[in-house]
Amino acid sequence: MRALIARMLSRLVREPRIDVVFADGSLHSAGSGPIAAVRLRIADRETEWRLALDPELALGEAVMDGRVIVERGSVYQLLEALVCGLSRQPPSAWARALGRLRTSVRRIKQHNTPAWARSNVHHHYDLKRAFFELFLDADQQYSCAFFEWTDATLEEAQEAKKRRIAAKLALKPGQRVLDIGSGWGGLGLSIARQTGGHVTGITLSEEQFARSSERAAESGLPVEFRLQDYRDVKERFDRVVSVGMFEHVGVGYYRDYFRKISELLVDDGVALIHTIGRATPPGATNPFIAKHIFPGGYIPALSEISAAVEKEGLVITDVEVLRLHYAQTLKAWRERFLARRGEAVAMYDERFARMWEFYLAASEASFRYDGLVVFQLQLAKRLDTLPMTRDYMAPVAAAGAGPT
Repeated sequence: MRALIARMLSRLVREPRIDVVFADGSLHSAGSGPIAAVRLRIADRETEWRLALDPELALGEAVMDGRVIVERGSVYQLLEALVCGLSRQPPSAWARALGRLRTSVRRIKQHNTPAWARSNVHHHYDLKRAFFELFLDADQQYSCAFFEWTDATLEEAQEAKKRRIAAKLALKPGQRVLDIGSGWGGLGLSIARQTGGHVTGITLSEEQFARSSERAAESGLPVEFRLQDYRDVKERFDRVVSVGMFEHVGVGYYRDYFRKISELLVDDGVALIHTIGRATPPGATNPFIAKHIFPGGYIPALSEISAAVEKEGLVITDVEVLRLHYAQTLKAWRERFLARRGEAVAMYDERFARMWEFYLAASEASFRYDGLVVFQLQLAKRLDTLPMTRDYMAPVAAAGAGPT
């Protein structure tokens, strides 16, 4: 197994140099450079077997459990080298076989009935509120920001993201807006503040519901939040927005989801779906992410989304692909998390902190090198609902913007 791990590393890593110390003390170097930028130690033979047979799952678990120790460099530097290498190389026959197996069972893994959806949301989003405050912006936006200029702060980029979404919704004063997956309430409050419209936000996270309800009461704005599944909403709305929630719908429920969007919208309504996506054909969720971070989650291909939209009485009126914006967002989150890592350990434990460091680092590397992007899809029921050009978006999207 050591020989197999050594071959995999030599195939993937060009630079920087990575040194691996195996359980018996033997050393293997991969990549170029007189000194290793990253040095890692594998603690035992069992971990070597796991890494050789299923590296996508085993590496994250071994780092999390302290069975792979990064002695020099950082977890991000290790993952950056590996993910960059994977992007340049066709997968091995064994990796292709594992990928086909995982893709074949994804509908079972993503059988997101209302009960399972609540359980999956609880696993991730019902962590302590103070934990997310370690690394998110002040408005607690837990989704891709929009970096209008290279040195924008996370706070500035998140405000720009909200403005961009509001622009694409073509909001008018007094309209009824549904926010599906409303998080800690920041987007809904911003929309109500800008337009005076009535916003209804729904979430399955008890922690998010509690905080967003507090914020709504403090604001005095026409905003309400509910602990509710989107499938149970009965009213109709002028606008529907969903940011960072579609990834949790499950491939077997795409048509149900867009059918519900169509039912919720008035005839001249507009919806904006903001979701992580893949620039590659459909596949399967990374096994470490599926097991430990987002059970039931999946990053869709645009072909999967559009096929479902087309069959449910909706028109795609605008599509934007945000490239590298999430990599920048994750970089900011990762750096903030590491700066306060000790507080995360105190809230939970060292294993939890290692898991989250690996998750943030792996996600950032994937958005930089492995074809992950963000899709923003604007939907309507009629072709004439919105102006023929994008000019109407510009004043709202640019309001408050800084240098370019």
